[in-house]
Amino acid sequence: MSPRPLEPLARRVMKGVVIVELLGVFGAYFLFHRMNNSQEFRSSMNSRFPSVLEVYYQSNEWAGIYGIRERDQEAWAAKRD
Repeated sequence: MSPRPLEPLARRVMKGVVIVELLGVFGAYFLFHRMNNSQEFRSSMNSRFPSVLEVYYQSNEWAGIYGIRERDQEAWAAKRD
């Protein structure tokens, strides 16, 4: 049995892996873009997925962008009052 018959299967599996990776990258970019542009979306993320919002805040702080978390908390506190 030669390794030739497995070659098409390996190519299909590799294409599937690449497609899944690309979908993950584009999905992460879309989520970051949405959170970066909408305080209302960040508010919904805070109630549904607080750990994802925390990663967003930390990545911005690591990039040297500070104050987003504080502005959000001030705006949400003012909205509740």
